[in-house]
Amino acid sequence: MNNAREIVPRLPLISLLAANVVPLLGVMFLNWDAFNIVLLYWAENLAVGFYNVLKMALVKVKEPKEHLGKLFLIPFFMVHFGGFTGTHGIFVLMMFGKSNGDFMNRTTWPCFFAFLQILINVVREALSIMTPEMKFAVLALFASHGISFVYNYLVKGEYATTNLGKLMAAPYGRVVVMHIAIIAGGFLLVALKSPIALLLVLVVLKTFLDIKLHLYEHRKKAPTQPNAA
Repeated sequence: MNNAREIVPRLPLISLLAANVVPLLGVMFLNWDAFNIVLLYWAENLAVGFYNVLKMALVKVKEPKEHLGKLFLIPFFMVHFGGFTGTHGIFVLMMFGKSNGDFMNRTTWPCFFAFLQILINVVREALSIMTPEMKFAVLALFASHGISFVYNYLVKGEYATTNLGKLMAAPYGRVVVMHIAIIAGGFLLVALKSPIALLLVLVVLKTFLDIKLHLYEHRKKAPTQPNAA
């Protein structure tokens, strides 16, 4: 029982490290190149956005009428973050010459919903390119974020210590910091023909940033424990 109590709080960090081991193995044993790594890390945006929608839906509000705000802010976030992620995905596919962009001609949804259709089209294109091993790596990232969501947000009670405004902005800081480093590294790797040593450095750098951002985020949002009487 004591061992379980010690392990459970570490599960989010353990799962994060395990998910980051998968691309490391891909580089070492499956001949993954810079495109595989950058596309995989782009796909992690989907997990970040998915769980942020769940957080917004389950966040504790002070008054029942504040739930009405969710009816506007959640779709707004989905369109905004979806457009951001879709555009980012197009850039990745075009940068590495893996698509001619024909999938962009299938955008027919009206108004701002076109951004969601763009994201769906990019996801379909990416999945058609990914190997089964890469799809497994994407599932590992989703599982890692899911474990963190359940433990930190639901069990530890972060849903009661944040608000819709903070959740609207939260994913962008992580995504921007992470992907500036990854895309810059991707450009360098393409120029140098994806040497395995630099690929490993990129994976290790991403893992390091993941750990730092994870620890900072959940230290900052941890609920304050009441003083004992």
